[in-house]
Amino acid sequence: MIEIIRKAMLAGIGMQEKAVELIDEMVKKGELSDKEGAKLIKEVSKKAQESGKEIEKLVKGAVQAAVEKTDIASKKELEALSKKVQALSARVKKLEEERGA
Repeated sequence: MIEIIRKAMLAGIGMQEKAVELIDEMVKKGELSDKEGAKLIKEVSKKAQESGKEIEKLVKGAVQAAVEKTDIASKKELEALSKKVQALSARVKKLEEERGA
């Protein structure tokens, strides 16, 4: 799955580069004005950013689903267990002190 995501990202980057090259070439040939070329490049860059964010969301979702399937405790769950262990340790210490007194 990671390989598919990597290829998609590389394809997106490659397509953006090709689009910019094409736009630059069209500007050089006079088929587009500098202003039109700049506007198109800005649009291509914006779309690439949006695509990157969408891919990031998909990756996060896929990773989260994989972690849930493996039944690994989350950071939040580990912190809650740590607090319980600390509270129990304090109770045990208190009981031991009361017995010893």
